[in-house]
Amino acid sequence: MRILHRLYREDAGQDILEYALLTGVIGPAAVVAFSLLRDAMGDTYEAWDAAAQSDALVEVPDPAGAP
Repeated sequence: MRILHRLYREDAGQDILEYALLTGVIGPAAVVAFSLLRDAMGDTYEAWDAAAQSDALVEVPDPAGAP
């Protein structure tokens, strides 16, 4: 009973526990956020590349000079 009372009353190591809990929450959230960001950046790049490859962005003039 004395041990439980002592554990309840003493706050030594509390800050380390708080940092561990914050790391446990922020770490996985950052992993999820970065994976979503990576996917969004990849999709945007692929859309830009597809538009550039389809000549939608640049009109190439006719080399023969036909109107």
